[in-house]
Amino acid sequence: MSVYDIVTDTIVKKLEEGTVPWKRPWNGIGSPKNVVSKNEYKGINRFLLDLSAYETNYWLTFKQAKDLGGHIKKGSKSTPIVYWNWLTKKDEKTNKEYQVPLFRYYRGFNLEQSEGLEHLITDLHKEEETKRILFEPISECEKIVAGYPNAPPIKYTGNQAYYHPAKDEVVLPPKEHFHSVPEMYSVLFHELIHSVGHIKRLNRKGIASPTFFASYEYSKEELVAEMGASFLCSLTGIDNDTLENSVAYIQGWLSKLKHDKKLLVTAAAQAEKAVQWVLGKDHSPR
Repeated sequence: MSVYDIVTDTIVKKLEEGTVPWKRPWNGIGSPKNVVSKNEYKGINRFLLDLSAYETNYWLTFKQAKDLGGHIKKGSKSTPIVYWNWLTKKDEKTNKEYQVPLFRYYRGFNLEQSEGLEHLITDLHKEEETKRILFEPISECEKIVAGYPNAPPIKYTGNQAYYHPAKDEVVLPPKEHFHSVPEMYSVLFHELIHSVGHIKRLNRKGIASPTFFASYEYSKEELVAEMGASFLCSLTGIDNDTLENSVAYIQGWLSKLKHDKKLLVTAAAQAEKAVQWVLGKDHSPR
């Protein structure tokens, strides 16, 4: 039985046993908060603000920046922050009052978009530094990254991890922001497997063709990337540190595909091809 079969069987077994919730394995900017109230943003606001590439997790309004003694930089692009208001109306026939939700939003700015408030950013960064790990490279993982033929450039910046097909580049948060060194490599491997799907490599549909978030092809591509990352983690000996999180992540996408575990086996086959490409063992036309 190959390492690919072993990992796939292990993941399937854990899926059948149930999984732990997937966790984003880096500290990043944490939960977005208002710089004045320190209250965390909830719901869709958390999703919208998490999409930013800023290093701080604090947000404020134009007026709040002014009240704090600073101002928003000229030309800064705002981010919508939504909320609900409830209007009280009266039924003309019954004369009874009832409430109607009114959807509103205001324009928010990240603290890094301000001027005159640099001292706040410095204090926040000092707080974040206490959460940073001491990054010590794992030689087996570094060999795989260095040995990827004609690999895309890797940038360590911001608060997101993704592969950009149009630019053919991988972007990860700074290495020190991750909860552990093995988890950083697991995320990096995930994005590298995505990159193998580029039109000039394996030309995988989920990468080479436009797809929509949570669509079938998008979901399948995520399964391929996470399976490939699991294979690479196993080959480098860090799978014990990363497998639980990988299984939970896979379960999240399988749930969108009606728990089709047969699809997982199909994705594993594509993932194995991608791993062989990264390892430089199989660059035959597809």
